[in-house]
Amino acid sequence: MRLFKKVMAVGLASTMVLSMAACGGGSTETTAAATTAAQTEAKAEETKATEAAETTAAAAAEATSDFDASNVKVGISIYKFDDNFMTLYRTELERYLVDDLGFSKDNITIQDGKGDQAEQSNQIDNFITSGVDVLILNLVQASSAPQITDKCKEAGIPVVYINREPDAEEEERWASEGINATYVGCDARQSGTFQGEEILETSNKGDINGDGKVSYIMIQGDPENVDAQYRTEFSVKALTDAGVEVNELFKQRGDWDQAKGQQLTQDALTQFGEEVEVVFCNNDAMALGALQAIEAAGRKVNEDIYLVGVDALTEAVQNVLDGKMTGTVFNDHIAQAKSAADIAVMYLKGEAVDPVNMVDYRKVTTENAQEVLDALK
Repeated sequence: MRLFKKVMAVGLASTMVLSMAACGGGSTETTAAATTAAQTEAKAEETKATEAAETTAAAAAEATSDFDASNVKVGISIYKFDDNFMTLYRTELERYLVDDLGFSKDNITIQDGKGDQAEQSNQIDNFITSGVDVLILNLVQASSAPQITDKCKEAGIPVVYINREPDAEEEERWASEGINATYVGCDARQSGTFQGEEILETSNKGDINGDGKVSYIMIQGDPENVDAQYRTEFSVKALTDAGVEVNELFKQRGDWDQAKGQQLTQDALTQFGEEVEVVFCNNDAMALGALQAIEAAGRKVNEDIYLVGVDALTEAVQNVLDGKMTGTVFNDHIAQAKSAADIAVMYLKGEAVDPVNMVDYRKVTTENAQEVLDALK
């Protein structure tokens, strides 16, 4: 833009010289000399601007080429290694960092938080002490984000939070204070809504016994986790927003665990029997456990009971394809892992990053289960 203004100014000066010569009846030699001087000046200005642009471009290219991912140290802590979904996530995260972005596997340290926030906090302290360049954290407790963020800020280490979202107030603080912290994940409200919609899309909208209401049990993850809260709330909200009356028979904490999902579903079926029309599970691991209990009770999914989960674990997607689950919701660990890694690189390059970066969920039903299954392989 500056070049354009300079050229325009010189062009206008040339035009004024010509106009004055024509109106004042000056000599041909004087007019020609003025014109030549203006043209020379314009050419000089254009040359300077071009050289400046080339210098800027060269500097930018040099800055980009200076970033060598192979020398960068990355610290990653996962809330619990034996979580099925986070196993998929961390595997894809490491693969993408190494295979696609050029990081050295030797410089990537991934640790198991073991479901213990004190344990994970010690790991983060050790990462900071060892001088990692960037942190990618799946917190045991999202409520610990403010304290951890402050430690990272003081150490000058950018942090990318994944999967478990800190609260909105904390995210707003990152933006207002210019803190190099961000969250990458999916909006759990969307996943809950999709679960409810999958029930609404059945032939009887979940009302198997035809009594005018949907009687359900809810197997939650960790009730303190925002994903569990939103999935619990919005799965049911999708039904009530559609004008469907609901009846909650049972709601218990399953901690994202398959064995607990099986036990809780068994307890609910023993207590309420055929009253149970829908089983909502906050994740697929618990849904797989619920399926075991359903089959052990002699019930059959999509005939006398419905079952939905979240994550799109391979086994769960296969169950949807085989009619053993009503549906699940694809918690796209592939897109999330890539986004988290790409944003870490942006920080390392000194680029601006938004405080929140969301990836969409996707409903998985019999119509698209094979497509999703193929993508997971």
